[in-house]
Amino acid sequence: MFSDKKNNSGPFYLTLKEYDAFIFDLDGVITKTAKIHAAVWKQMFDEYLKENSSSGQGFVPFDIDDDYRTYVDGKPRYEGVKSFLESRGIELPFGSPDDPPDKETICGLGNRKNQLFHEKLEKNGVETYENAVELIHRIKNLHLKTAVVSSSKNCSAVLKAAGLVGVFDVQVDGIISEKMNLKGKPHPDIFLEAAKRLNSEIKKSVVVEDALAGVEAGSRGGFGCVIGVDRTGRGSDLKDKGADIVVSDLSWIILTEKEQKSVPEHEKDLPNILENMDKIHGFLKEKQPAFFLDYDGTLTPIVRRPEDAVMSEKMRSVISELSGLCPLAVISGRDLNDVRSLIKIDDIFYAGSHGFDIAGPDDWHTENQRGQEFLPVLETAETEIKERLKDIPGARMERKKLSIAAHYREVPEDKADLVEKAVDEVLAKHPELRKGYGKKVYEMQPDIDWDKGKALLWLLKKLDLDSPEVLPFYIGDDVTDEDAFAVLIKKGIGIVVSDEKRSSKANYKLKDPSEVLVFLKKIIAILKGENSNA
Repeated sequence: MFSDKKNNSGPFYLTLKEYDAFIFDLDGVITKTAKIHAAVWKQMFDEYLKENSSSGQGFVPFDIDDDYRTYVDGKPRYEGVKSFLESRGIELPFGSPDDPPDKETICGLGNRKNQLFHEKLEKNGVETYENAVELIHRIKNLHLKTAVVSSSKNCSAVLKAAGLVGVFDVQVDGIISEKMNLKGKPHPDIFLEAAKRLNSEIKKSVVVEDALAGVEAGSRGGFGCVIGVDRTGRGSDLKDKGADIVVSDLSWIILTEKEQKSVPEHEKDLPNILENMDKIHGFLKEKQPAFFLDYDGTLTPIVRRPEDAVMSEKMRSVISELSGLCPLAVISGRDLNDVRSLIKIDDIFYAGSHGFDIAGPDDWHTENQRGQEFLPVLETAETEIKERLKDIPGARMERKKLSIAAHYREVPEDKADLVEKAVDEVLAKHPELRKGYGKKVYEMQPDIDWDKGKALLWLLKKLDLDSPEVLPFYIGDDVTDEDAFAVLIKKGIGIVVSDEKRSSKANYKLKDPSEVLVFLKKIIAILKGENSNA
C-alpha cells in the first residue's frame, strides 16, 4: 500500500507484497537529460518560428516551461512537434521519418531536434539522479522486476552514456513503439507493453514518471501505483494528472515487508531538540561532536537584503567558544570570502558556494575543480539574467563565484513568477547549469553532482571525522540544507531551523536563531562538564 495521494511529502512506504515490478521513465527520472531535451526543443522551434515569421514580426518564442511540459514532454518526437505546432495554428505535412533535418515537415523538424540532441549528448555526456539509481538497485536487490521506458529513440544511447546498460530487465523505447505502432503518452500503451514483457499484473506494477503526459498515461493504464517525480516545483499538476504519490526526491520511497502508515511530514511536527537535551547528553558521553552550521536563517535571522544579515556578537562569541571544544564548520550558499568576512573567526572551516569553495585555518584552501570549468558560462548567464530582471520591480541579481542568485523577496507577489520564468529562459540556453531553490531565491549553479551534503561528507573525511566515534550535527533552515540532513540520517543529527511544520529529513527542530544560540550554549556546557540546564 502507499500513502494517500493528497499528500506530497514523505516518507512513503510501498509494501512489497502489493508490488512486484517497477517501470521507470528515463529522461528526468533517472537521467538529467530532460533539460537537454527542453533546451534543444526550444532552439529548434525558435529557429523555425523566426524563419517563418515576417521579418521577425509576431515571433513568440517557445516557452521552456509551459510549452515544453504541455505539448512535448514525454511524447514521441513527431507527436511533440505536431502537438506544439497545432497550438500555434501551424499545419505541416507529416513527411517521412527519413526526411532530412532541413525539410519543412513534422518529421524533418523532429529529425532536426534529434540532431541537436545528439550534438549536446556528445558534448556534455549524461548525468544521473543518484537517488533514482539507488532506488533501482534497492529494488533489484529485493529481486523485483524493473523496466525502463522512453518515448525517445535515443534510449539506448542515453543508457550507454549513463553507464546503465544491462541494469533493467526490460526496455521499451521509441524504436519499439514505432515497430509495434504503440500510441504515445498520455496513452498508456508503452507502460502496458513494459508490464506485459515483465510478466507482471498491472495492479502489481509501479510507474515512476516526471512528465505530465507520463503520469496521465500511468493513471489511465490503471497501474497499482503512479509515482510523480517533481523536479520543477509543479507537484500539484502531477497530482491533477493522477499521481498517487509526488516526491521531489526518490529517497523518500521506502520498500517494506509490512504495511505501514505513512505520516506526511507537513502533518508531523519534529521534536524540539531543546526538549531532548538529556538524550543528546547521553550521546555525547560516548561520542565526540562535530558541528556543521548554515549561516543565513540559522546563525542570523532572514532579512530582506542578504548584506544586512549580520551575526550578533553573542552568537559570534558562542561559535568561537564551541570551536575550541570540537570541530566546527560553516557551510553556506554565500561566497567563501563573504561568509568569512561576516563570521570573522579564524580557526574554523568554511564551505562557501554550497560547498564548492572550502577553506580552513592556517591558509588551508581547496576548490571543487569541476566548478572552475563553469566560470565562462556563468559570466554569460550573469549578463543574460541581469537583462531579464531589470524591468521586474524588486528583483535583484546576486553574482557569486560559482553561482548566480535571482532574489524575489521584494518582488510583488503577482510578478514573482516572472523571476522564475527569466531564470528558466536563461537555463534553457545553458544546459550546463541547473536551477537551485531557496527562500525567495532561485539559483543557477553548475549542473554537477555536488551540494551541501556532498560538502559535508567531504569535510568529514578531510578532517578525519568520518568514524563511529564522531557524532556530526548539521543545523540549517533552507531547502538546500536538506541534502546535508539526508547524508546524516544514519550517522548524525540534523536540526532544521523553522517555526512551521514542514517536510524535512532532519531529526529535530529549533524555532529560530535565538534557539540555536541557546542550544549551542547547552552543548558548550555539556562539553565543559557543567549543568546544561542552567
